[in-house]
Amino acid sequence: MNKKIVIIGLDCASPNLIFDEFFDDLPNLKKIMENGVYNELESTIPPITVPAWMSMFTGKDPGELGIYGFTNRQNYDYHSFSLVSSKSVKYKKLWDIFTQKGKQNIVIGVPLTYPPSPLKGHMITGFLTPSFESNYTYPKHLKNELLANTGHFIFDVNDFRTEDKERLLKDIYDMTNNHFKIANYLAKNKPWDLFVMVEMGTDRIHHGFWALHDKKHPKHIKSKFNSAIRDYYIHLDNKIGEFLSGIQGDFDVVIVSDHGIKPMYGGIAINDWLIKKGYLVLKEYPKKPVSINKLIKERKIDWSKTKVWGNGGYHGKLFFNIKGREPLGVIEKNELDNFKTKLIQELKDIKNEDGNEMNTNVYEPQKIYNKVNNIPPDLIVYFDDLSWRCQGTIGNESIYTHNNDIGPDDANHASHGIFISSNK
Repeated sequence: MNKKIVIIGLDCASPNLIFDEFFDDLPNLKKIMENGVYNELESTIPPITVPAWMSMFTGKDPGELGIYGFTNRQNYDYHSFSLVSSKSVKYKKLWDIFTQKGKQNIVIGVPLTYPPSPLKGHMITGFLTPSFESNYTYPKHLKNELLANTGHFIFDVNDFRTEDKERLLKDIYDMTNNHFKIANYLAKNKPWDLFVMVEMGTDRIHHGFWALHDKKHPKHIKSKFNSAIRDYYIHLDNKIGEFLSGIQGDFDVVIVSDHGIKPMYGGIAINDWLIKKGYLVLKEYPKKPVSINKLIKERKIDWSKTKVWGNGGYHGKLFFNIKGREPLGVIEKNELDNFKTKLIQELKDIKNEDGNEMNTNVYEPQKIYNKVNNIPPDLIVYFDDLSWRCQGTIGNESIYTHNNDIGPDDANHASHGIFISSNK
């Protein structure tokens, strides 16, 4: 008889914490590691939830998927960015392969599964699901069954970039407890050969509490929340242990994360830097920081003089204004290679505010992916190897910022997550 397989995804779970700092505090994970195998797992470029989880479950890199982040360009207009969804994924997922082989699946909370797709088994979609009112289960009637037996699936915590740490911590625990209650219910009441779930609590607690956890972080202060991350990992380990101990029969377990976590020391306002270099030209400079997408919408960018613009995030995404490609492109195609080489070097030459060199990495999609589908950014930028985020706003007093432009957050994603398997 074939063994069942359990895959537990812990979004953003850190090898530094699980394999080292908290190792002895996590008896259930420790037992699996000591009896199985474990190591760091290299993430995608970029190391973010979307597309990393779908790369994991399809075996395709972001270029092959044609998914480069939560939003992607739909065409070469300047304002064609839209959210991706399960319909953006054109390749078979692991549970699709199991379905084809007549095997039963349970899939819970995997990012980029909304709207749900048919499979042999049961699915609850992930944190990008718009609301409880959505059809977020397959089959549809599973939604009402959950409501009657476990309550609605909690997709995410609201507003995790907040100073209200008390509320945030409660919400993270409520979400995680809800997820494991539903996982236990489905594992016991539905047939399955493959069980996949992804827990977002690890990501949310890192972004909400990292500076309070990390004594070396410049924003570290003494607080009753200094142990919040450790305490949560202990709670999570208990939940995993309870869940696995309730499974009947023989099974293998794999515990993975899509990326890790590291301290974030600040941000580089990429568009303000591009303006200083003369690569991005505005018709009117804003009086306070605003999103570049707002300025694009308000037609305040002079495209006849603009060569590059950027979107922010934990990494930077730069787009060239190429003649014959963009509607008002200015970079001649025969000049593109030289311009790109020059810009890459200038990005790597950006120093931090103390005048020290930054270990900045710049990637060209055509050189790092097996294939490039849809419309990628022209360049992907990791400022100081992701120790600094990329601010997409325009109108900052300096190119150096220490407040996240989308809310309090003192951690960035790291390029390595975890892989733990009970099967040697």
